[in-house]
Amino acid sequence: MPVRWRDAMDRALYGPGGFFVAGSGPADHFRTSVHASPAFAAALLRLVEQVDAALGHPAVLSVVDVGAGRGELLRALSAALGVAGEPARSGRSGLIPPQAASPATPTPPAAARPSLPSGPSPAGPAPSAPVTLARRVRLTAVEKAPRPADLPDGIDWLDEIPDGITGLLVATEWLDNVPLDVAVHTADGWRYLLVDPASGAETVGNPVDPADADWLARWWPAPGAGADGIGPTRSGFRATGVRAEIGRTRDEAWAEAVRHVDRGLALAVDYGHLRDDRPVDGSLTGYRGGRQVPPVPDGTCDVTAHVAVDSVASAGGRVARCAYDLVSQRAALRALGADGGRPALSLAASDPVGYVRALAAASAVAELTDPAGLGGHWWLRQPVGVDPERFMAR
Repeated sequence: MPVRWRDAMDRALYGPGGFFVAGSGPADHFRTSVHASPAFAAALLRLVEQVDAALGHPAVLSVVDVGAGRGELLRALSAALGVAGEPARSGRSGLIPPQAASPATPTPPAAARPSLPSGPSPAGPAPSAPVTLARRVRLTAVEKAPRPADLPDGIDWLDEIPDGITGLLVATEWLDNVPLDVAVHTADGWRYLLVDPASGAETVGNPVDPADADWLARWWPAPGAGADGIGPTRSGFRATGVRAEIGRTRDEAWAEAVRHVDRGLALAVDYGHLRDDRPVDGSLTGYRGGRQVPPVPDGTCDVTAHVAVDSVASAGGRVARCAYDLVSQRAALRALGADGGRPALSLAASDPVGYVRALAAASAVAELTDPAGLGGHWWLRQPVGVDPERFMAR
């Protein structure tokens, strides 16, 4: 029976036996920045240090990973910080080959510059001998799946975002999997698209409700007068034409996440687009086993759509009542010291093995900062209760 896309996605991804709940985890199906290179975790560690300094080195610094998969990012951070537990390993699936300077190495790769001293916080000078970050940090993964048996003891595992966060909340490729409705533009306005969860075949449903109509009017411009989004289906599978992915649910999810931060920084990293550059035919797609596949919401594949990042940013800003920063991953990582610069050629003569390792690390960073790939991700940084200038890309 056809249902709205929001309901179909929710069951397919998070229902009993859903894609993110059952099985070995998303790392076996698609590659994210966390899986691509340990340089991503190294850059995040530098950001954690910046948040710690901005907060005046609190007694407990929380790092909360929303949509944590099987805890890959927090495993890497745990190893880098020296928190109790086994270091993360690359190569959990055939899609992610082991690389030089893997997350098992507790030092950042050569392509990421070492962290600079944090310095005094806006609230006053830092303690002369602050307790080490490793002893103060609390790592928490938020995910609907059960806790992995091999997760280090130093990482907490919850199915909901905790309250009262002082520190960093990070959501890497979470918002693109928050279920949403899809609409198609017709002669009488926007109508919901319905989908058969078993086959993925789409049909046109009722007009969108007032709340979604308001969101569309503000964030997803309708086509010009006379345009009609109804077209023939592709082999009976997908209704074509002018489509919109209604991001109101993502706005609400991000706003709710920001509400859980008392002081610190909320960071969302995701594929996305801006109001003047929305995809005319939408971006809804699926992934399975490392391949892009039709988005059939039957629980056997990832179902994802790019994020209306400007709308999400506006929603978070209303909650935090503070300026936000929206930049590309390329700019954000470079500001955190991951620039992908090649090692000096002279190193090849004096330390051939070190040169090869540094070159491999630089190549991995280049993947993270490639504007046509992972570097095209958006980074939305939403400070809460701290000076926003501390976290703006430079």
